[in-house]
Amino acid sequence: MLRSFSYVTDHTGFCGTIKNSPSDFVVTEIEMPKHFLRDTRAESLPKTGEAPLEQSSPGLQQPKKLRREPPGPCAEGCGGGAPSPSERDPSWAGGDSAASPNNTQREGEPELKSGLEEASILDSLLGKPMSELLNKFACDLKDAWDLENNAGSVTGEFSLGPVLDKKNRAHLHGAIRQKFPFLGTVTKDNEVIVKGNADYRELCQLVTEKETSDFFKFLDAKLENSTFSFEPDGNKEHRKVVHHFINRKFGKVLETKSFTVTDVNDQPNMSIMVRFRGKSWSRKRSAGGFQEKQDLYTAFTLQKENLETLEAIGFLAAELGVLPSDFSYTGIKDKKAITYQPMVVKKVTPERLKEIGSKMEKKGMRIHNIHSACQHLRLGQLKGNRFDIVVRDLKHHSHDSSADLKERISEAMENVETKGFVNYYGPQRFGQGQNVQTDQIGLALLNENMVKAVKLFFTPEDTDDPVNNAKRYFLQTEDAKGALLMLPEFKVREKMLLRALNRYGVNHEGCTKGWLNIPHSMRIFYVHAYCSKIWNEAASYRLKIYGSKVVEGDLVFSEGNDESVSLNDKVHVVTAPEESANKYSINQVVLPMVGHSIKYPSNKVGQWYHERLSKDELQMCKFRVSPLQLNIPGCYRPILKNVQNLSYFLEGSEKGIEIEDNHLNESKVSLHISFDLDPSCYATVCLREIMKCDF
Repeated sequence: MLRSFSYVTDHTGFCGTIKNSPSDFVVTEIEMPKHFLRDTRAESLPKTGEAPLEQSSPGLQQPKKLRREPPGPCAEGCGGGAPSPSERDPSWAGGDSAASPNNTQREGEPELKSGLEEASILDSLLGKPMSELLNKFACDLKDAWDLENNAGSVTGEFSLGPVLDKKNRAHLHGAIRQKFPFLGTVTKDNEVIVKGNADYRELCQLVTEKETSDFFKFLDAKLENSTFSFEPDGNKEHRKVVHHFINRKFGKVLETKSFTVTDVNDQPNMSIMVRFRGKSWSRKRSAGGFQEKQDLYTAFTLQKENLETLEAIGFLAAELGVLPSDFSYTGIKDKKAITYQPMVVKKVTPERLKEIGSKMEKKGMRIHNIHSACQHLRLGQLKGNRFDIVVRDLKHHSHDSSADLKERISEAMENVETKGFVNYYGPQRFGQGQNVQTDQIGLALLNENMVKAVKLFFTPEDTDDPVNNAKRYFLQTEDAKGALLMLPEFKVREKMLLRALNRYGVNHEGCTKGWLNIPHSMRIFYVHAYCSKIWNEAASYRLKIYGSKVVEGDLVFSEGNDESVSLNDKVHVVTAPEESANKYSINQVVLPMVGHSIKYPSNKVGQWYHERLSKDELQMCKFRVSPLQLNIPGCYRPILKNVQNLSYFLEGSEKGIEIEDNHLNESKVSLHISFDLDPSCYATVCLREIMKCDF
C-alpha cells in the first residue's frame, strides 16, 4: 500500500526481510505515567504530545467544586443511580392517595447554582470559545423546537470533543444538564456529545416548562432523600398521564404518588410527588456510612504471538464468559509479532483470570502481572511503543554497486535518526494481504451502504478453513443462521453481526442493526481506516508538490499551554510573510484527518482533499453516521516523526557473534535494531524509510 509513497531522506538503503518469525518482531508498550493524561485529539506533535482519530477538544482544567450536594455515583452521563428515598412511608407507590404532606414545598430539593455560576463553571471546563459554541447550539435548538409542531423532534447534536479524565467528564455532564436541562449528554469513546433531550420536550407538553426544567435538575442532582413536587393539579386524568410518563421513562429510578396539598387559594388539591427508588441507589451501607459500589476491574499484561489484538480479546472473552467490550486497551498491536500490552477486563476477578492461563497459552497468549484495578484503559493512553526487530537476508539494492553493505546500513541509521520519517499509517492498518481492505468497509459505512459493508466484511480469503468457509457460505446463501453454526466461538464480531442478520434479515435495516450489534470501537475502526488511507495519500501529495519547504496555506501546530484554546485555534495557517521568513520547519507541519470539525490547508493540498473526497462521493458527507452512532470529528497528524533511542548491531549466523568487518557475507548476517516510537507511529513505516524498500 505504500509503494508509491514518499521518503524524506535520500540515502540508498538496503534490502532485507522482516517478520520471518514472530520472535523477529517484538513490540512492548511503553505505559503512560498514571498521573499524566493528554488531550486525545491532538496527535503527538514535535516536542509536545494515538490518540489518533479522536477529535478536537479544548484542554480541561480541574474545576472547582461543581455543586454543593454530593454527585451521584453514576454522574457520567447516565440515568441510573439515585439516593435512597426517605423511609418515612414504606407503602409509597405510584397512583393517587389521600395521605400527604400538607404543603407544596419540595422537601430536600437540591440547592442549585445560579445560571451565571453554571456558565462560569462551563467556561472553566470548556474554555470560553467552546462554551459560547455550546450556548449557541442550545439556543438554536430551542428556537428550532419552538418553530416545529412535532413534539418528538430533536434536532442535531454537538460534540465537545474527547475528555479523558472521568471526573472532568462527570463535572461536565452535570454542569451542562444543570444549565441546560433540556439537553442530554452522553459519552462515546471518551467523546462528550450533547443533543436535545426528547424526554424533556415530551414532558413540556404535559406540564409547564419551569416544572419540566426543575424536574430534570432534580433528576440530575440525585440528592439523597430529596423529593420533587409538581404544581397542584385537580385533573385526575391529567395526573394519570403524568404518572404514566414518569413511570414509563424513569420507572427504574423514580416512583410517583399523588398527595393532597393546599393550593395558593388555601383550597385542598392534588399534587404529584416524585422520589428516588431505594433499589436504584448504587451505594451500600458500610460501618463508616455510605460506600460507593465499584465496578470490578482486573488489569494484566497480555503477551500474544501471531494473533490480532481483537482476535485475542475474542478468545479471552469466550473463555471468561464476558463481552469483548468488557476489555479495554490503549491500542491495536501487530499480528505477526510477539507483543506485550496492558489490558483491563471488567467483571472478572484476578483469580478467575489466573485460572485460564494454561488454556490461553495453547492459543498463543500468556497473561502476566494480574492485579486489581480501579478503572478501564482508553485508546491512545500510552506513551509509545518499544520495538526490537531482526532484519534477515540482508543485501544491496539491485541498482546499488557499492560493496560496503555495512556502510549503507550505518548511513541509513544516521540519516533517519537525524531527519525522521514520513508518518504514514502502516499497511497493517488496512488489513495487509487481505482480499478486502478495512478502508473499503469504512467507505461503505460512511456512504451508509450497510448491505455492501456487511458483504465486504464477510468476504473470505482464499483459504480452506472454518472461518473463511463460513464467510463463503454466507455470501453465497445469505443464510446467517447456517453461517453462525459454522463459525468458531472466538470469532465474536462475526457472530454478533450474524445474530442480528438472522433476526432482522440481510437488508438495509437488518444490516444496520447488525453493525449496531458489535461494539462501537469496532464499528468506528473501519471508518478510521478509511480516514487513515486519505491521510496517507494527502501526505504523499503534499510532499510531492511542495517537498520539505513550508509554504503559505500549510497548517502548523502552535506551541502553547493555554488550555482554554481549542485545538483548531492552536492549528495555524501559514501566511505568505511567514513562508518568506522561513518561520516554520517541515517538522511542525500537520495534515488533517478528515472529519467534521477540522480545518483544511488553504493551498493546493486543501483543494486536493475536497476533490479526493468527491471521488468517493463523500462531498456531502458530514462524517457523522447517525444510524450507527458514529461521529468522526477529525484530528491533525504531523507529516514527519522522529525515532527515539535508536540502536542496532549486526549478528553473524552463529547467534551472539557481532560483526565488525566492513565487508559482510550478506546471506549469513542479520541486523538487530531497536527503537521507540510515539503512539500511532508504525515501525514498518520507519523501517521502510531506513531500508528504502516496501514490506
